[in-house]
Amino acid sequence: MGNGMSPELKRLLAERRIMRTKPDRKLAEEELKEARSDLADAKDSLERNKFKWTTVQGYYSMFHSARALIFSRGFREKSHYALLIALKEIFRNELESSLIRAFEDGMNLRQEADYGLKFSEAGALDVVENAEKFMEKARSILKM
Repeated sequence: MGNGMSPELKRLLAERRIMRTKPDRKLAEEELKEARSDLADAKDSLERNKFKWTTVQGYYSMFHSARALIFSRGFREKSHYALLIALKEIFRNELESSLIRAFEDGMNLRQEADYGLKFSEAGALDVVENAEKFMEKARSILKM
């Protein structure tokens, strides 16, 4: 990272919306455990046609997988947006752009479901599918 750091990441670090910490494998493992739990809950909600909750739980599976990634590299975030920027910057050479887009799409779908009460079966299915792919990629990167 160093000198190649984006202005956006520099700004978030200066504002303390992203902070440097000691890399923490144990915390990363706990986050992946939570990601698995949220994904299982999302799949259960999907089977019961609870598309709002499927969307929310599926996104939070991705959220916890993403936190596991940044914790492993010695960063902590203070917002969903900051987490997205950290993923884009810190894992730009390890995460496919399609997975970063899936995370951002899931973030937006969760926000719409939670605050706008707008959700759909198609959106819920996408979030669950992407959460599974995202978690598997995080586990692969972290070798967990």
